[in-house]
Amino acid sequence: MSHLPEHLLTGHRNFMRGRYAAESDRYTSLAREGQSPQTMIIACCDSRSAPETIFDAGPGELFVLRNVANLIPPYEPDGEFHSTSAALEFAVQSLKVKHIVVMGHGRCGGIRAALSADHAPLSPGDFIGKWMSLIAPAAESVAATTAMTATERQTALERISIRYSIANLRTFPCIKILEDKGRLTLHGAWFDISTAELWAMNRDTGDFERALD
Repeated sequence: MSHLPEHLLTGHRNFMRGRYAAESDRYTSLAREGQSPQTMIIACCDSRSAPETIFDAGPGELFVLRNVANLIPPYEPDGEFHSTSAALEFAVQSLKVKHIVVMGHGRCGGIRAALSADHAPLSPGDFIGKWMSLIAPAAESVAATTAMTATERQTALERISIRYSIANLRTFPCIKILEDKGRLTLHGAWFDISTAELWAMNRDTGDFERALD
């Protein structure tokens, strides 16, 4: 007897009867030939912002990495465990993706915590506080801006953190070399959970503009 939650089993049953039944040939081909996605998405773990859903992607189309607040650490080959950096290395060097998209989203819990005065829930654990310190200078600067409301400050930091992560992507030698050669393009995006609007970062100005008119 399965010990998985019943709602997962129900969901898988529906998947087998619906999407898998319609795309079984594609799954068979992917199993036989392997994956070759053109795009990597770095997104938040938040259950409301799944890239495959937002971009209506089929199996094999996106290589997705999800972590708290969709952050990218700088290149740091120090012998420690770096899951985000490992995924980037695999996507760029093995899969040879053509695009990397850092996608943030509205109402991000990690960003909200980074802006809060007591940094809850950053203090009790061993890992989240350290992880969110990647954007600590920006968080402190935005938090001190009294001219904005709390909601405006959060949206600002959500978007600023995307620019931070793109800057950190360029500290990876393999990424910087490929970008300079025109073989890899870096993108920023921000998804509004409440309206489903997608905003794309202008690579020249850094401004976020609606992706669709």
